[in-house]
Amino acid sequence: MNLPSPTPSKKYLIVIAGPTAVGKTKVAIELAKHFHTEIISADSRQIFKELNIGVARPTVEELQQAPHHFIANKSINTYFSAGEYEREILELLNNLFTKNDIVILCGGTGFYINAVLYGFDEIPEVDAQIRKELNQQVETFGIAPLQEQLRILDETSYNTIDLQNTQRVIRAVEVCLGTGVPFSTFKTKHKKNRNFIPIKIGITLPKEQLHLRINQRVEEMMQDGFLEEAKSVYPFQQHNALQTVGYKELFDFIEGKTTLQDAVELIKLHTRQYAKRQLTFFNKHKDYTWIAPTSLPTILETINKQIH
Repeated sequence: MNLPSPTPSKKYLIVIAGPTAVGKTKVAIELAKHFHTEIISADSRQIFKELNIGVARPTVEELQQAPHHFIANKSINTYFSAGEYEREILELLNNLFTKNDIVILCGGTGFYINAVLYGFDEIPEVDAQIRKELNQQVETFGIAPLQEQLRILDETSYNTIDLQNTQRVIRAVEVCLGTGVPFSTFKTKHKKNRNFIPIKIGITLPKEQLHLRINQRVEEMMQDGFLEEAKSVYPFQQHNALQTVGYKELFDFIEGKTTLQDAVELIKLHTRQYAKRQLTFFNKHKDYTWIAPTSLPTILETINKQIH
């Protein structure tokens, strides 16, 4: 007599997304404890072991409350793309799903989250001379003209990537110029099959409250030694990992181009602008359920309704 094979249990990936400083980490930790599972970071800067204060890496106490992955596991000396992130995370998920039916993906880097959920199309190689020329333009005229060029060539990428990250802006523009089509189109063509069901939760706060938290976080970073951290990585300032909000402004202070007070105010401003771009990115995806970070019962209820 042939017995029916047991039905394999469904696997769920709970995505905790949202803008910087909104409180995603605490929510993810509470969910990890509730579901007895583990957390994967979807933050493109927290993966670098040399960066801590300036990327708001989870504290030692927070890391002890639940198992975390992809926190401080790469070096700033290593170029790490969203495509590589996709491959490594899918391999990690296959391992974690042998132990748990639920895993949590937490972060604010939309391209990383989409890489895991949908995959990327292969981006054709472009002429290296284009990147060389774009780098020369930035050295001569700064990043602003290139940002405007990206807005004209690919408004979707302009509204979603970190515009203060020079290498990402250059990458987007070089693909636009080298292929003749917008960089963003290579990230939306063909969704790939996944062996898990995503449950997408967006963590949100009123604009004024979020801005206050961002400003407070920057002040706390400075008190915790962010300037000293920036000085320690200053010799590596040309690395892609450091072409980002916070470090770039402090590098300008270190070089005597601005005062410390002005640098701090610019960090606050650029972080608020980055948070707005993050929200623009996530709001394009209508399947997120947006909930306040303090409403854990509502978050749990929303998740449980989708688990079956």
